[in-house]
Amino acid sequence: MTRLYKNQAFTICHADSVPFEGAGLRPFFEYRQLGIREATQGAYGAHVIRAVPGMRSPAEWHSHDLDLQMVYVTKGWVEFEYEGEGAHILREGSCVLQPPGIRHRLVKNSDDMELVEITSPAEFSTQPEGKPDEVKTK
Repeated sequence: MTRLYKNQAFTICHADSVPFEGAGLRPFFEYRQLGIREATQGAYGAHVIRAVPGMRSPAEWHSHDLDLQMVYVTKGWVEFEYEGEGAHILREGSCVLQPPGIRHRLVKNSDDMELVEITSPAEFSTQPEGKPDEVKTK
């Protein structure tokens, strides 16, 4: 069997061993790293993201330069809007795979929202984007 990425280390991360930090892509979220970046030498990243109660997203359109971005909601709800796909409310148990480069925005979320995000690579750039010409409503 051919493996895409062979240089991975064994890692375990327990909820009580790694605190949430405010440092991350968005100031209205807190992030708890799961050790995947270090274990894969940056090829992949995984973290738990939770809302900072009372803070809101400015709902700005943006895109990311990455190969994989998957979001799985573990608590609460979050509304994302995607170019060509419209607005979608993800709630506990919802999962979305956001294709590379898709323009999107976080519209709003519950104060108790928590989700897991998996990316490849772990570090990636984010570009501000204008509103897409066509946004469906679902």
